[in-house]
Amino acid sequence: MQYPQPIAKLIESYMKLPGIGSKTAARLAFYTLGMPEDEVLEFANALVSCQRDLKRCSICGNITEEDPCEICRDTTRDQSTVLVVEDSRDIMSLERMHEYHGLYHVLNGVLSPMEGTGPEDLNIGSLIKRLQDHDDIKEVIIATNATAEGEATAMYLSRLIKPAGIKVTRLAHGLSVGSDIEYADEMTLYRAIEGRQELS
Repeated sequence: MQYPQPIAKLIESYMKLPGIGSKTAARLAFYTLGMPEDEVLEFANALVSCQRDLKRCSICGNITEEDPCEICRDTTRDQSTVLVVEDSRDIMSLERMHEYHGLYHVLNGVLSPMEGTGPEDLNIGSLIKRLQDHDDIKEVIIATNATAEGEATAMYLSRLIKPAGIKVTRLAHGLSVGSDIEYADEMTLYRAIEGRQELS
């Protein structure tokens, strides 16, 4: 027996989310079906609002309601350090520990030849322009995840940035290989930032 079309379509939509298989998608669809209508509308409005009301910061690439974002507008932050992350979620994780007070730059991914992601697909050009335009930036901390793609991206960025005389460091591996910054606890992130090393 097939699901009615609206449920089948909802299941299909949930399956587009990362890590959601057909069984989980069906469970979510039936849960949604049982929700009061006002909650469903609120949920739908939240999805639409994310698409309509959020944009990328023109300076760092972070997700924001206002451009430039709150962090880039904050003149009390250390303007000499830029921490480069893969994704906006990583900024939220790093900000929770309240130990890093510099600026950020979001790549929106990593280099991945297997998936056809090259330098032109990432927010690298704006990082290089930012470094050229602001000679007060003295250090770039590369905080890509400890994966093969993250390491390759870190090395690529290091080769691009070092000739400009800017110090390039990498988060120390208080982060285990294969782990994501998003899921690390505050102490692990703190040790990773404190133990960062200069890339050769």
